[in-house]
Amino acid sequence: MYLGRMLAVGNTESGKFVAYRVSSRSFPNRMVNVFEDRAAIVPKEGHEKDVFVNPYIAYNCIRIVDDVAVVTNGSHTDIIAEKIASGMNIRDSIALTLLTMDYEKDELNTPRIAGATTLDGDSYIGIVTIDGIIVEKVKEDQCSYISTYEHTKPHDVEFVCSNAEEAAKFIYCGGKFEEFTNPVDSVAAFAEDNKWKIGSL
Repeated sequence: MYLGRMLAVGNTESGKFVAYRVSSRSFPNRMVNVFEDRAAIVPKEGHEKDVFVNPYIAYNCIRIVDDVAVVTNGSHTDIIAEKIASGMNIRDSIALTLLTMDYEKDELNTPRIAGATTLDGDSYIGIVTIDGIIVEKVKEDQCSYISTYEHTKPHDVEFVCSNAEEAAKFIYCGGKFEEFTNPVDSVAAFAEDNKWKIGSL
């Protein structure tokens, strides 16, 4: 089953995390660049001009703001992070940003998805589609995922990881995620020693 881009957030037995996976049929020539406080999806060398064909294919997918890890499938990562940094609570930051930016205006009306987790374990997940908007708090000690196609409502999921690299690998091909086709790359942030660490495949 093809779900497109997807993200997961929540609490495992080993710690808190956010994770993101790019799946693509049209623009598979992309990779993750990891920095100390963010991760970006960018075209691979030789495919830089793809951004002129589709402006939605390059963006920060993870941002760390204070004790919060934000994850999304587009440029709204930065807007949510900036609202949190200014003092707005996580739920409202996600909801207001999704409402303002709306779904992507491509030929598929691709939804924008978003999530966030704090070092204390509070997690939220949301989506805006052509039909509406959802922002939900994830149940304590649980994990949820959402995708741009098919699974466009939050789904509880068993997520197994003990560090950022394992989280990135799990959303790429572990557990239930193995069922979903056309993976391109993945990245995650995991809470270690009371701070966020970002890792990729």
